[in-house]
Amino acid sequence: MSLLVVLPDETAGLVLPEALAKALSGAGIDVLAVADCAGFARQVEALSPRQALIFLPLPTPALFDTLHSWAGVPPCALSLVSEPLSAAQHEELVALGVHAWMPAGAVDAGSLAAVIARARSRWQREAALRTELENLRTRMDERKWVDRAKGLLMSARGIGEDEAFGLLRGAAMHANLRLGEVSRSVIEAAQWADAINRAGQLRMLSQRLVRVAAQLLGGIDAQRARLLRTQSSERVQQNLDHLAALGLGAAGVEALAQAQAAWRGLADALTAKPTATGLADIDRRAEVLLEAAEALTEALETSGARRALRIVNICGRQRMRAQRLAKDALLAAALKEEAAKARLVPTMAEFEAALLELERAPLSTAEIRAALASARDEWLRLVGGVQALDSADGRATLVRSSEALVDTFERLTASYEHSLQVIMS
Repeated sequence: MSLLVVLPDETAGLVLPEALAKALSGAGIDVLAVADCAGFARQVEALSPRQALIFLPLPTPALFDTLHSWAGVPPCALSLVSEPLSAAQHEELVALGVHAWMPAGAVDAGSLAAVIARARSRWQREAALRTELENLRTRMDERKWVDRAKGLLMSARGIGEDEAFGLLRGAAMHANLRLGEVSRSVIEAAQWADAINRAGQLRMLSQRLVRVAAQLLGGIDAQRARLLRTQSSERVQQNLDHLAALGLGAAGVEALAQAQAAWRGLADALTAKPTATGLADIDRRAEVLLEAAEALTEALETSGARRALRIVNICGRQRMRAQRLAKDALLAAALKEEAAKARLVPTMAEFEAALLELERAPLSTAEIRAALASARDEWLRLVGGVQALDSADGRATLVRSSEALVDTFERLTASYEHSLQVIMS
């Protein structure tokens, strides 16, 4: 038997008392090592004994310190041989994991063998109960994740419970993982996709708010513009608050802080009455928010570590480009900004390239293909509005089409976010 004997700290040379050595020998018990109370925990960690026999006149503070460090779950069976204990002492020691006790005056081979065997039996039983309890907790935790994942699949894909469970079980078998692990990954994938979608919305909203300010300055559908400004500002704050509540990791937290600071600067500028000078300032601040939102979205996509999330990001960025094109066109018309005018062609080229990539992507459904076809038609109308910018009808078309494209790509981004490939990636 692997037995560690613990003696009082003041024991010279840590030599076993004669009576104890004789009893251990008579019981056929070999001593692995001898330690004092101060070195008890270190010796248990170093030697991994099956049992420890604590031979003390009375429990000491050093012993209690060691027992407390194990939080009532010692790594081996513990037996205590001491002078008689009070009821309170005995209760405390049992709670701290001492499995058997015998009086020091009754030490003999038979009694010692019996108390050591009793301690070993109790420790094994407690270990088995802890294992059973841990397995039960694991199963309950897995059931929670499975139920949540089934609900997500049922809601996102419009399928029944049995089909959702079959998808999870098939994925678990394919990946050679536990069902709970796959279910948890499904929930996490959905959370990352939602976070990327929300961060991507910040890009679009930064450009929309400038476009709305330009509308107000130009008197283009002013009532609708004021309402949209309020709704967009509230949406920015809601998305920032939602993202702040997530565990984004160090890179995500830093990028979010930059976006929050950029939004505070833009929000302050939006409260002023629209003027040509103020509009230029709003545009500069919105560009800062756009850059911060881009960095945040990229950080989230990288943290998610799922290639399928890239399609959510690509689609979501189209919302921003539609608003950016309309914004720059209005700025070019209202402020005669050459920089804004110069951005029109590159933005149209970026939009067209991304739309082609989405149309060719294998991640597609009938619903997605129909939405992309609708986006293509609306995109052509938006380009027509840019080309007819000198007319009131052209500017009105520009505003309507940019909003229609945002709505279309909102639905498309949600479709990609809830697609089976993204959720099960």
